[in-house]
Amino acid sequence: MKTRSPAHITRRAFLRRSAKAATAALAFPHIIPSAGRGADGAIAPSRKITVGLVGAGPRGIDVLKGFLAEPTARVVAVCDVKADRLAVGRKTVDGHYQNQDCATYHDFRDLVARQDVDAVIVATPDHWHVLVALAAVRAGKDVYVEKPLGLSIGESQALRAALRQHHRVFQFGTQQRSSANFRRACELVRNGRIGRLQRINVWCIGSAPGGSTAPAPVPPGLDYDFWLGPAPQKPYREHLCDAAGDKKTWWFNSDYALGFIAGWGIHPIDIAYWGCPELMAGPLTIQGTGKFPREGACDTATEWNVDLRSQAGVTLNFRGLPIAVNNSESIRQHHPDQEKYGQTRDHGTVFEGTDGWVLVDRERILARPESLLKENADEFRVKLPRSAYHAQNFLESVRSRQPAIANIDEAFQSDALCHLSNLALKTGRRLTWNPQLERFVNDAAADRLLAVRAMRGGWCL
Repeated sequence: MKTRSPAHITRRAFLRRSAKAATAALAFPHIIPSAGRGADGAIAPSRKITVGLVGAGPRGIDVLKGFLAEPTARVVAVCDVKADRLAVGRKTVDGHYQNQDCATYHDFRDLVARQDVDAVIVATPDHWHVLVALAAVRAGKDVYVEKPLGLSIGESQALRAALRQHHRVFQFGTQQRSSANFRRACELVRNGRIGRLQRINVWCIGSAPGGSTAPAPVPPGLDYDFWLGPAPQKPYREHLCDAAGDKKTWWFNSDYALGFIAGWGIHPIDIAYWGCPELMAGPLTIQGTGKFPREGACDTATEWNVDLRSQAGVTLNFRGLPIAVNNSESIRQHHPDQEKYGQTRDHGTVFEGTDGWVLVDRERILARPESLLKENADEFRVKLPRSAYHAQNFLESVRSRQPAIANIDEAFQSDALCHLSNLALKTGRRLTWNPQLERFVNDAAADRLLAVRAMRGGWCL
């Protein structure tokens, strides 16, 4: 498939194509021939859901493989601005299907303009998440978006509004919701099995410091200007967008991401919110301290300790541990109140109630008393949605038009908790969030930090 540079695809041309796609979406809500739709307008069970991937980096390929494993899906296209990653994406798809049918694109706007694509996976660097997802949604596609959402709450609000307007299905890449242990922990809490919830402890690894700031040659095969997109124009630096996770620096640079306070912290924070949605039911106070690098390319928080208190009186403590922490003893030194939980990992969520506690991470679930884990979930009054696999759950939602397990309304609130924590560190003061108005209480300066960032190169929401 021949690719074209951004210069060959003007914004006017893209809007013209998108308008056609939007017209088609109005006539055929899922951009599917009538023979492929059921009587209720949903995708017929006999028809595969066609999928395109935007962002073929290591995480994008991991997600892609999950969709390739689903018999109800058919991946038809991949897109990336790095030639080597684009080749990896195509090889992965063609190797799975044993053909040479996978289309490749340099410009995501070409992919989302295809009327035969039903759903788009967005696995780009963070500063592209919302822009790509918006283009897909406005072209009538359902979207699976890697975490976190936008670089600001304003971006996330824009995506949520578009999803509602165009009636698209959304799945957030918080795949822990498709794990039985995480669901069970949250159901124990929401059914009062640990008594009255008092405190939630959440922790994860913080951002990495360092990184070269010296200008370096742009790697062969990388369209650096397009990679930057809406981000500030700056010279390329060594390892900025290296495929190796232990080298790349964009993860921890605020021009492109919030760092691990959102990129990694969203996972245990999302479980905290799933177990206690009341956190965002009324005014929420946030205050904390953090450490930010003073030199190097990485400038997002390497450590933090944030307390959030809900109107209902539940306190959430969110900690970021130094990224060098790699054993239980070091973790306890940095987070001493974890001692009572036994051997701890570098991430996790603990719910503490008047009658017990439950801890869950990606390796296990623990509870005191231990009898809590023998409770019959079928007898719970509050039953959370069941999902055995995140990609599968999304595809089921595309067919049924029912919300996915990590739908946009749930995703927005969890993501906002990460943003609010980061803003408390940035401002250095106590903030009060009004979740109904989605504004801070009597703090115009903090409100301005919620806005969509200025974008270069003509990019806009």
